[in-house]
This record gives sequence, C-alpha cells and structure tokens, in this order.
Amino acid sequence: MTAASEASRRHEVVVGTGSGLATSDMVLNIGPQHPSTHGVLRLRLVLDGELVVSAEPIIGYMHRGAEKLFEVRDYRQIIVLANRHDWLSAFSNELGVVLAVERLMGIEVPERAVWLRTALAELNRVLNHLMFLGSYPLEIGAITPVFYAFRERETLQAVMEEVSGGRMHYMFNRVGGLKEEVPAGWTRRAREAIDLVRRRLPDLDNLIRRNDIFLARTVGVGVLSAADAAAYGASGPVARASGLDFDLRRDEPYLAYGSLDVPVVTRTAGDCHSRFSCLLDQAYVSLDLAAQCLDRVDGLRGPVNVRLPKVVKAPEGHTYAWTENPLGINGYYLVSHGEKTPWRLKLRTASYANVQALATLLPGCLVPDLIAILGSMLFVVGDIDK
Repeated sequence: MTAASEASRRHEVVVGTGSGLATSDMVLNIGPQHPSTHGVLRLRLVLDGELVVSAEPIIGYMHRGAEKLFEVRDYRQIIVLANRHDWLSAFSNELGVVLAVERLMGIEVPERAVWLRTALAELNRVLNHLMFLGSYPLEIGAITPVFYAFRERETLQAVMEEVSGGRMHYMFNRVGGLKEEVPAGWTRRAREAIDLVRRRLPDLDNLIRRNDIFLARTVGVGVLSAADAAAYGASGPVARASGLDFDLRRDEPYLAYGSLDVPVVTRTAGDCHSRFSCLLDQAYVSLDLAAQCLDRVDGLRGPVNVRLPKVVKAPEGHTYAWTENPLGINGYYLVSHGEKTPWRLKLRTASYANVQALATLLPGCLVPDLIAILGSMLFVVGDIDK
C-alpha cells in the first residue's frame, strides 16, 4: 500500500466515524414560518447532532390583542372576536363568552336553545378533531388520511353552514340563546349527516390507527406523564391521553350535559399515539352525543332566545365560566363595571397550556420525532397568541 493510499484510509476512518472530532451544540430556530408548526410558532432548539438538547417555545408572533379589544366592544360585538382565536372551535369559543355574560346577568336560556347549543357544540368538536386527524398523519408523511378526514368535515360543514350561514366563524350564539330558529327539517338532515359520518369514520380509523409506519413514528414518542400534564395545566385529549380522567361535561356539567351520559375517553401511555387515539375515539363519542341532543330538540317547542334591551349591560361584578372546548378547558373571567362593555374579559385557553409542555417533551428526542410530537400536542397558535 502506498503512503498516499494509507493516508487516505486513515482520513476516511477518522472523518467517517467522527472519531476524535470535537463537536459543539448547534442552535436551530424552527419557525416562525415553518409549515408544520400549526401557525406562526417559533421553537428555539439546541441540538447535539440530531438530538434535541433543549427546546424553548417562543410565542407572540400572531398576537392580535383580542382581550384588549373586548374592552372596547359591547357584549354583542365581542362574540365576533371571540370565535376567532381558535378558528377550529369557533362555536365553542362563542359559547364560553355568552355563558359568562348570561351567568353575570342571571339570564335563564330557553330549554330548546340549551339542547341546540349542546348539539352544535358537539358537531363543532367533531369538526375540530377531524382537522387534526387528517393533518397530523400528513405532517409525518401519510398523505391519504387527510382526504378521508376532509370528506367527513365537508359533510358536517354543510350542516353547520345551513344553520348559521358560516363555514368557520358561525356567529350563531347570542346572549340569551341563539341567533334564530333552525331551518325546517334541519334536525333530520343533521342526523342523516351524523349517521353518514359515523358509518364512514372507520375508513379513516382502519387506514391509520394500526398502520405499522404510523405506529413506529408515534408509539413511545413524546411521552407526557400524568404529573407533568397536571403541572402544566394541560387538558382535553392531551391530558386524558396521559391518564388524567377529567372532563367538564361530566364532572361540572353545563348546557345539557348534566342530562347526558358522557363517556370520557382516556389512555395511560401519554405518547403521540395515545393522543391521536383519544382524539379519534372522542369523535365517535361526540357524534353520538350530538344525535341524542337532536332527538331531544325534536320533542321541544318554544323560543330559542330571550328578548333583551337594545343595549345589553351586565351588572357590576365578576364571574368565571369554563367550558370543555375541543382542545381542552377554556376559561372566561368576566369583570363588569355595569357598562355595555366589559371592564376585563380574560381568556384561559387550552392551547396556551398545552404548548408549554413542549419544553419538557422535546429534549432527548430526535429532530424527525420533533414534528410528530409537535402535531400531537393539539394546539392552534391563534389560541396561544390571543
């Protein structure tokens, strides 16, 4: 062997294995424009090769000041702003605001409106879940599931659009009830849509839940313990996938949930696959709950709202209303000085709490697993940067 070839061989050994080379950690910013961050979220990562050493979620790039805008809008105008921070859960966002105002004003909502609200809230929950059930596999390389998810979304969107006139921002809640009576025959058409989605949802289920590649990417990845979930204030499917058996619809019922048997879907593993499974099983539950509510609506007669003065003023005082939104617990702390606008309306959103756990989940994982973990934490950035 010549001296040149021997030197070449030694060079390949040293460089090819990394043996003897000094390395240093690298700081990598993902976002705020990265397409897999569900919006303008920035992650500041410290990497040792492909291994995440530390992660810092940096928020605020989308801040629109919704809470301050509430203070210069009357109680009717607030609704149009409130349904936008989590654009996948618009009806539920509206609902939390009007429940807080109604509680402070002591308004009793007509029974028909209560059951209709409950049905629409559950339909909105399914729409939210279907978006994540389709987009999450897409983020880790499975293209087909999103088409199945959007097929079911369009079926339910048609129902929501018929009743409210909106596809995303429904503006159908009002202080004291709903905007107007539902169209004639709507409950029948809504039940038909629910039955159709219930029959076809196993297509998505069978395609992805037990797929070998999907299992390899999600099982045992991004494990969030029950203790950490509780410490960070996580809620909804994220917390229940870690074994926290808590759901406001069952444990502190509002609307008509106290008259319904609400099955709570939980898992114990706390990994990405558990969060996906909770979301998928919850969609089945919500379809059943919506159908039960519609059956009850058909047996009720009467108004769907109460008559209010032209200018709505909440009495001086404060109250807190919380709801089980699709992504977790949303809280609405309302303080009134007796004017037509709130003195303060503070939002406690599920996404804000859920995303905090990324600082614990991401260190120790590999960069390819980062996207799988990120998508499984079920947040909307508008819900964080409120």
